Amino acid sequence: MQDAATLPPFAAIVVAAGKGLRAGQVLPKQFANWRGKPVLRHPVEALLQAGADPLVIVIPAGEEVTTRNALHGLGGWQAVAGSRTRQQSVMIGLSAVGSADRVLIHDAARPNLPHAVISRLLAALEQHPGAIPTLPVIDSLAIDELGIMAGSGDRAKLRRVQTPQAFRYADIIAAHASWEGEPNAGDDAQVLCAAGGSVVMVEGDERLQKLTFAEDFMSDLPPVRIGTGFDVHKLAEGEELWLGGIRIEHNRGLAGHSDADVALHAIVDALLGAIGNGDIGSHFPPSEPQWRGVSSDRFLAHAADLVRKSGYRTGNIDLTIICEAPKIGPHRDAMRERIAELLGVDTGAISVKATTTERLGFTGRGEGIAAQAVATVIRNS
Repeated sequence: MQDAATLPPFAAIVVAAGKGLRAGQVLPKQFANWRGKPVLRHPVEALLQAGADPLVIVIPAGEEVTTRNALHGLGGWQAVAGSRTRQQSVMIGLSAVGSADRVLIHDAARPNLPHAVISRLLAALEQHPGAIPTLPVIDSLAIDELGIMAGSGDRAKLRRVQTPQAFRYADIIAAHASWEGEPNAGDDAQVLCAAGGSVVMVEGDERLQKLTFAEDFMSDLPPVRIGTGFDVHKLAEGEELWLGGIRIEHNRGLAGHSDADVALHAIVDALLGAIGNGDIGSHFPPSEPQWRGVSSDRFLAHAADLVRKSGYRTGNIDLTIICEAPKIGPHRDAMRERIAELLGVDTGAISVKATTTERLGFTGRGEGIAAQAVATVIRNS
């Protein structure tokens, strides 16, 4: 395999100006996490390592901060705002390059970019103005007419086209400048062919899979994750006692910035821990006045929503409340039902247990109540 020192000089454009709505992510898919880091960062790192200079990233207007965050710590790139169509966005990227002998144009949605593909493409430009990575079509093909098979296609003559696509810079920028086809060209090879240029096919790579749907992100997630949570609040006169999402009559209540429901707080931390998303204090800082006295139901609903957005669902909750009083047994089923309701799961997925510390420590002296929770989350299929 060639390294960056032996590859010919080349510029690169990463097209990342789309919305990525079909991927079902909170952010546009190029900024969503995949295998531990933003999708965009993967090909940018690969191209920089291969020696791309300059490297231009075409991004959605207004996403400059998001881009900087996704590429934090990386140098050697510049970002420009894209346009309404991919073809127009690529033209903006080519103009930003300024001049080069060779240029690779790559879709950010293909994060896994093998070095060997870059090497094959650049070598092909020695003899051709354009080169694209392709793979054979392995499935049978059918011609569709209103849902009825009306014939078959010859898969031997067809290829699956990937990116990056490689071009001699002068040829591809001239082709884009003269483009008069459909408003959104299928790819840059189509633009060059329309201008009379030839495009050679080189061997692609199955690892260059395009991330398109939510399932493309979820397949990389572990099937089950586990988190733990622990919380403590002191008992005080004049406070209401909220525990496990229900109000319990008692001579003292739990004191805290919110309603101090230690049981729900422990579950929130367990769920956030399972998806690696901080803790309750990072989402609802006690220093912020809007959370004063608020019901912890809101915290749990927020955590459950984050679990769903991460591609998981709540599997089960195992909660242990540690106190001398009040007695938890009479309230156990009501707590289970309320927690299940908040999380949108069956009551059978919620376990509520209670124990004491045999009158040892602050809970044994009746000074406060503690709770610990274990949560499992299950990847959505």
